[in-house]
Amino acid sequence: MARWPAPGRCKRRLASSMGAVAAARIQARLTRHTLAVARSLASQLDLELVLAVDGLGPRAACRWAAELGADRFRLQGRGGLGLRMHRQFLRAAAEGAGRVVLIGSDLPRLEGSDLAAAFEALNRRPAVLGPADDGGYWLLGLHRPDPALLAGMAWGSAQVLEQTLAVMAQRGLEPALLPCRGDLDRGEDLGPWR
Repeated sequence: MARWPAPGRCKRRLASSMGAVAAARIQARLTRHTLAVARSLASQLDLELVLAVDGLGPRAACRWAAELGADRFRLQGRGGLGLRMHRQFLRAAAEGAGRVVLIGSDLPRLEGSDLAAAFEALNRRPAVLGPADDGGYWLLGLHRPDPALLAGMAWGSAQVLEQTLAVMAQRGLEPALLPCRGDLDRGEDLGPWR
């Protein structure tokens, strides 16, 4: 899932400390990195790489997805983050996908082994989560859509992972947990990557 890297329309928290143009440049680099990592693994694991785009119309999104090497694109559509994520799971399930992994596009240290581990975990568990240092998560993988997992979360807060794990426990889902990773949301998150 990625937002078009236009100044003032992406990475707003990061932009508050470094400016909208610099934040957009970082978003563009991170998105290219994310797609390159996923693309390197896609043929090896026979995966379809779908770019879920926010901030562009269909024609521009199609061009951007092709430029980044995605197999195809989907517009994220309206609504909050949980609804937009759920929509991607629903679309994938409707197309017959048995395992779906959503990743964000703000992970400087994302590696192919992270994504391979997520798909491997879905061979044994109904869900997989990649915890983030900030209390959220950088990856969510499911066998089938479940709207309860994405509804009513305090998106952008340090409680998202905890809330998601609680809902999973209530629904009888025991997720696999990947290693914790740092995503890049605020100026202070840049420290390790400068």
